[in-house]
Amino acid sequence: MRWSSGIKFFLVLAVIAAMTAIVFTGLKIPNTDFVIPKAYDGIRYGIDISGGVSAVLTAPDGITPTDDELDTVKGIIDTRLEGKQIYDKTVTVDRVNKRVLVEIPYKKDGEYGDPYETIADIGATAMLTFREVDEDKVDPETGVYEMTDRIVLQGNDIESAVAETDPQTQYGIVRLIFSDEGAKKFEEATERLVGKRIAIYLDDQMISAPIVNEKISGKDRAVINLGFIDRNESIEYAKELAAIIRSGALPFKLEAKDVNHISPIIGESALNISIYAGAVAIILVWLFMLLYYRVPGLVADITLLGQVAAIILVFVLSGMSLTLPGIAGLILTVGMSVDANVIIFERIKEELRSGKTVQAAIELGFKRAFTAILDGNLTTLITAAVLYYFGTGAVRSFAITLGLGIIVNFITAIVATKIVLNALSQIRVLRKPWLFGAKGGTANV
Repeated sequence: MRWSSGIKFFLVLAVIAAMTAIVFTGLKIPNTDFVIPKAYDGIRYGIDISGGVSAVLTAPDGITPTDDELDTVKGIIDTRLEGKQIYDKTVTVDRVNKRVLVEIPYKKDGEYGDPYETIADIGATAMLTFREVDEDKVDPETGVYEMTDRIVLQGNDIESAVAETDPQTQYGIVRLIFSDEGAKKFEEATERLVGKRIAIYLDDQMISAPIVNEKISGKDRAVINLGFIDRNESIEYAKELAAIIRSGALPFKLEAKDVNHISPIIGESALNISIYAGAVAIILVWLFMLLYYRVPGLVADITLLGQVAAIILVFVLSGMSLTLPGIAGLILTVGMSVDANVIIFERIKEELRSGKTVQAAIELGFKRAFTAILDGNLTTLITAAVLYYFGTGAVRSFAITLGLGIIVNFITAIVATKIVLNALSQIRVLRKPWLFGAKGGTANV
């Protein structure tokens, strides 16, 4: 085995082994706050698996919202929930009673966070304002400045917001992108208020009150620093705050009424049975690939393990809800991964039967299978994109899992599988056509 091929081979195996280990055991880096929980504890399940909470959101007494306002409210709530990586949700407008019905996933033990807090967040007006403050009107204990009516900027002056990590402190920050008019207002305000504070409020809650050191020009120069003690907390809050700012302000504050628990569609025992059944199915596929294709089958089994582990880790790290349709999407991508490997291995067998060496057969097999695999994955990826764009709730969950699986599948089939096969083909004892499932014909070794 050549040195370069050996490095790539062991690197691929190490990555797959590491991802698989993290899925089963989790990861905690000593002396840091970085933690990846094991998959069983870290995956957030959808309403159909874990149950959830439903709430009726209404306008305050004395306000009768129009149909257009209700549609605006629905769009903003959808955006805010998706900013929290909650795709398995239902947001329905009741035009007759002038209210909005919301259903979100939640587990009784509070594992997925406080649902009442989530409902309160999506029902808040979320009007962002930059205000001048009086230096002497501050709470000495909390450092919160009394809100004034001297508004410098407000939400409609902001085009977008992006959550980032400060490269120096590693704490979460939110970078604001102003409109042209907003950038002009901010430049004028910072020039006028050098040496003074501008407080940033979300509704009536102060987020921060930085001192203006100099005039700030540009559409994306404003940054909100989040003063949390816990670094991970600041990063998560930065993501939530950026999503809230991007969604825009509600036309009125929503009040939650009739908050109820939703029972899951399937029980925990049924879920465990489904998981075991899926595991048995994957093991049977592994055995078939190993017995029929031998060495390539073993390689496919290893890369398939890495593919499943990678997808699961994405769900753990992102906090996205995994639903029954999402699990169906995951199973479908496993099938497509096997299909891609079968196409490649059959091409390799054809080349071996025609007398090619094992290494030449591998190279030509991948080359001739590439177009078919690319076309199949690309068309499926387009389908997933269409489902995500036009779908809602569980359909989006299916589309996300399918799209993610297709991308990982393509990388593992074309890159990882080829690296491992090329490395193994350089071991003389493995340069036997029958070890690659080829029968008949003659092959050079």
